[in-house]
Amino acid sequence: MPENTQIKLFEEKKVRSIWDENELQWYFSVIDVVEVLTESVNPRDYWFKMKKRVHSEDGLELSTICRQFKMTAQDGKMRETDCANVKSLFRIIQSIPSPKAEPFKQWLAQVGYERMQEIENPELAQERMKELYEKKGYPKDWIDKRLRGIAIRQNLTDEWKERGITKEKDYAILTAEISKATFGLTPSEYKNVKGLTKKNQNLRDHMTDLELIFTMLGERVTTEISQQEKPEDFEGNKDVARRGGNVAGVARKETEKELGHSIISSENFLNLDENSNGTLSEDNLPE
Repeated sequence: MPENTQIKLFEEKKVRSIWDENELQWYFSVIDVVEVLTESVNPRDYWFKMKKRVHSEDGLELSTICRQFKMTAQDGKMRETDCANVKSLFRIIQSIPSPKAEPFKQWLAQVGYERMQEIENPELAQERMKELYEKKGYPKDWIDKRLRGIAIRQNLTDEWKERGITKEKDYAILTAEISKATFGLTPSEYKNVKGLTKKNQNLRDHMTDLELIFTMLGERVTTEISQQEKPEDFEGNKDVARRGGNVAGVARKETEKELGHSIISSENFLNLDENSNGTLSEDNLPE
């Protein structure tokens, strides 16, 4: 998923959301909200019938107060999804008889407030993320590396934006180039090594200390080269990504010679995932 999309939890139920950088506000999947409030086995059908009912009763086309964003569906594919901001959701919720309506409104307000706090003070976002990882049971020294890796990744994606990279598939291709040069594996191949089969399992949340360190090195060097050379097309960015990853790849191989074993490990944190009720907001950053 794009880096501005997240999975949020309301009473342990997932609500897909996306942050609009231009409007500085959240948009939420209407289907997910309908499912949360109604517990319908077919929320899509409920939403379809609800739109017809509201139009018949009030003359309002609910679709006109929604926008469509691409979000990851249950089958793992990116699909256009009806989304609404907080104001529009309040109107939609009025037409859903549910005892959860008021608690959900309060939850929406809190989500928006926290995001605005994080814009004013970015350190708050890291603190909240740190708390989530701690609740999952990750070691504190691992969390420090993971959070540092997130910052380095964000710097890289910002640099790619400066170079005109906008498509999600292009981010994935460039990331794969760095990964192949660093580890000899694409992110998908790496997930197979670790036995990660679910779409929402973030590879980096299952890396060891050294795997995280070499991932950071490849991405940081790629950022530095890109800032110096300023590639002007996609092929130029691919070349830079490959070279940045190669620096980390050489360092990894030298480290493996000294240690006498491979850095690449099948070790993962699946047991922590299974025992946790939380969802990490950064899980949806591009790998």
